[in-house]
Amino acid sequence: MFSYLAEYSDQFGPLRVLRYISVRTLGATGTAAIIGFIIGPWLIHQLRRLKFGQHYDDDRTGDLAQRFDKKNTPTMGGLLIFGCVFLSSVLWATPNVWVVTALFVYAALTAVGFRDDYLKVVHKNRDGISSREKIFWQTLITVVALAVLLWHPTSAGKIRELWVPFIKHPLLVFSGILGLPALFIFIYLWLVGFSNAINLTDGLDGLAIGCTISVALVYGIMAYAAGNILISDYLLISYVPGTGELTVLCGALVGAGVAFLWYNSHPAEVFMGDTGSLALGGLIGIIAFMVQQPLTLIIVGGVFVWEAASVIIQVGYFKYTKRRSPTGQGSRYFLMAPIHHHFQKKGWPETKVVLRFWVLSLIFALIGLATLKIR
Repeated sequence: MFSYLAEYSDQFGPLRVLRYISVRTLGATGTAAIIGFIIGPWLIHQLRRLKFGQHYDDDRTGDLAQRFDKKNTPTMGGLLIFGCVFLSSVLWATPNVWVVTALFVYAALTAVGFRDDYLKVVHKNRDGISSREKIFWQTLITVVALAVLLWHPTSAGKIRELWVPFIKHPLLVFSGILGLPALFIFIYLWLVGFSNAINLTDGLDGLAIGCTISVALVYGIMAYAAGNILISDYLLISYVPGTGELTVLCGALVGAGVAFLWYNSHPAEVFMGDTGSLALGGLIGIIAFMVQQPLTLIIVGGVFVWEAASVIIQVGYFKYTKRRSPTGQGSRYFLMAPIHHHFQKKGWPETKVVLRFWVLSLIFALIGLATLKIR
């Protein structure tokens, strides 16, 4: 919205700065943070008043649930992040197919996550929405997003290309009869995979949102590079016109993340819940695809991948040893999964686990950013 004011720079010269993505990104970051700090206390109060908190211990955490009692802490804090990101992006980003698609995916998955949390905290349904229903909505959201990207002339060609780190040309172009189903499956797995990965990471105060901030920072830089013809040509990466505006959205996510972290830091006053984790994973996943850096997300989001992999390893190892054991008793590879609970079981304080995972997230982010230069 504010970008349109640049058209009146001949009447008021300073308005010309609104043409610059960098200026509007800083504006979006600051606006999202301010909105978060203003409405955060009110939202937390309302969630407490409505008793929108988890009323049971998570069985997966075993005795940790008794050692670190977090029952009745308000959840659905993802509403705070969503409100900050959405309002700030509308104010500062110039709308185009990339921004609209990203916000659609984010809003739709926020609604799905909210329904999941609502069933858990209001109807006391520990399972939330069924897996079948969640898959249905995630599939529909992916179909709509992909249809828009394939329909719009700006994005129709670019979204079919698959770029990978260290290679200076598309590895694959999804075309023909088999191309579109393959592209859909790829995007769907990315959205669902990283939604689940962030959900698994969201087990300690400040852990998931802190790692999300570092990922958003890197993808803001990548979006800016992809949308700038000179920088993309210098770095030998794909030039995707218009994706520079996603930098503004990433900036809004950083600002919203900082504000949420203020209230989610230990001891947490609010949790993001599925309202936040499900939507953030989808948003990051679709942005990674639109800026032609999907596989780089495995590196940049290394902590999320590590968390998800630890669960897969734990379940697989348990089933394998159970089948081979004469007593039918399985054993565990980690003390507990996801892996942040493994370190808690080893005796690490919660804050130490979180801070060290933040450090790892920053390292992964820098490594992922370095791939832009290595072609």
